[in-house]
Amino acid sequence: MRIFVVMEATNRQKKIAGVLQRDIADVIQLALRDAGINGILVSVTKVTVTTDLSISKVYMSVFPHQEGERILTEVNAVKSQIKHQVAQKTKHQLRRMPELSYFIDDSLEHIAAIEKAVKGGENPLEDPDLLERRKKK
Repeated sequence: MRIFVVMEATNRQKKIAGVLQRDIADVIQLALRDAGINGILVSVTKVTVTTDLSISKVYMSVFPHQEGERILTEVNAVKSQIKHQVAQKTKHQLRRMPELSYFIDDSLEHIAAIEKAVKGGENPLEDPDLLERRKKK
């Protein structure tokens, strides 16, 4: 039996994650502007860094969320250029630039789906026929 202990990030990890989050967001926004992509908002919502500072996970939120996969594909295609530009910005703060992995943060869509379900159109008080469907058999 293995027991995994989840440790809280150290202050150094938090500081590096904050620096990376700000700089990666700047680089991605500039790249979108230069590519002429308008109407899509990309924000870096969270950055985590491993304890040895070698790997970093970057979570991005994309609006409209239908464009998320396309933006993720494009970001992964230019991953090395983004890493280089961020390394240039952080060269006085970091000795070694961590490897960057990008992910879509869909927490906002998940929250919206929960709100819709809670507020939703299926109100058993207004439509009692819905209750029959929900009864256990």
